[in-house]
Amino acid sequence: MNMYEIITKTKHGQKLTNEEIKWLVDGYVSGEIPDYQVSAWLMAVNLMSLSDEETLCLTMAMKDSGETVDLSTIKNVTVDKHSTGGVGDKTSVIIGPIVASCGVSVPKMSGKGLGHTGGTIDKLESIPGCSTRAEFSDFIRYVNDTGFSIVSQSGNLVPADKKLYALRDATATVDSIPLIASSIMSKKLAMGADCILLDVKTGSGAFMKNEDDAEKLASLMVRTGQNAGKKCMAVITDMDIPLGRAIGNQLEIIEAVEVLKNNVRGNLYDICIELAADMLMMAGKGAKDECVKLSEEAISSGKALEVFRRSVSQQGGDTGFIDNYGVLGGAKKEYAVYSTSEGYISKMNSEDIGLASLELGAGRRTKESEIDYTAGIVLEKEYGDYVKKGDKLAVLYTSTADSFVLAEKKVLDAVVITEEKPPARKCVIKVIE
Repeated sequence: MNMYEIITKTKHGQKLTNEEIKWLVDGYVSGEIPDYQVSAWLMAVNLMSLSDEETLCLTMAMKDSGETVDLSTIKNVTVDKHSTGGVGDKTSVIIGPIVASCGVSVPKMSGKGLGHTGGTIDKLESIPGCSTRAEFSDFIRYVNDTGFSIVSQSGNLVPADKKLYALRDATATVDSIPLIASSIMSKKLAMGADCILLDVKTGSGAFMKNEDDAEKLASLMVRTGQNAGKKCMAVITDMDIPLGRAIGNQLEIIEAVEVLKNNVRGNLYDICIELAADMLMMAGKGAKDECVKLSEEAISSGKALEVFRRSVSQQGGDTGFIDNYGVLGGAKKEYAVYSTSEGYISKMNSEDIGLASLELGAGRRTKESEIDYTAGIVLEKEYGDYVKKGDKLAVLYTSTADSFVLAEKKVLDAVVITEEKPPARKCVIKVIE
């Protein structure tokens, strides 16, 4: 086998064998195959795609390139959940405790965010004292004790993905659907959970901007997971408008707690109930409507909040913030953005809102960037609301940004106000089982 022949086959749309794909992945991770040849192959994949069989083989080869997680000592059925990310997406912090309080274990490894705001790990680490670094034995103990834990991804988990993603990022080949699917599913399969739920977001604030691409990706990932022997389903959800009212790490943690306290309704609550119910259904807790009721009761009874409190405590976090948000410290500066016209909010572009939060310091422009945990945006008005000129649209927060000018402009650009009330939006667009 040699890379010249492999590149040529993919370039002409010919299927690679399992052996060829495994040889490619192993050779690249070991350093025997140079970047320039793998770059050429990635571009060929980007242009010609891969078959389902090739995608599964690539996924499994990437999964086996490093350590895998053994969850056999966890006492309950395990369900992992992955979101393709978006603006205001704090669902994992809410859904995990809901599902765990219903007797299903949710072990999750996650990474830090790059972009608009931090990832799930950044949100948790914005809680004073909370550590997401854990030895594997401690991680298993956390899950067995509370049913739920989110920790930082091990450095030895799927090293092929780290190398390939860095190369894709540098060679404009990130947007290949088979390469996205193998990147996500190799990590999910390496985690070893019994069931996998995929939250594939679509819209202005999502990686997949249109529904057709989101459905192609979701379907391919579900087929890949099922072909690998896992229970797997995907939910395509709306990310054309922000998820909830808070964007930014500590602000999102506060909103997550408010949902768990049963104080919040709206698209964030609705999506969390839907996703939690799907996880419970996959774990055998009943039909969908029964699992919706279980999820709602987990919040209304306070059981989910108690799981979250115990989870934060066992990872060293100061749980005092749950009853007193002042414990988090808060931003040093804040600034209100006001409406310049009157009418209904018919559009609230997620991407622009996310970029505004990035200007405030809530996200990272590069992997080395420092993040401001206090920075972000709280939306005072949402899609469909009627506003008058001079009404407060949002409040901007930062402890590091020098000016609010750019963030304010992006928020105002994101909001479109019209005379007619816009139609209601569906949180869940499609389910792929």
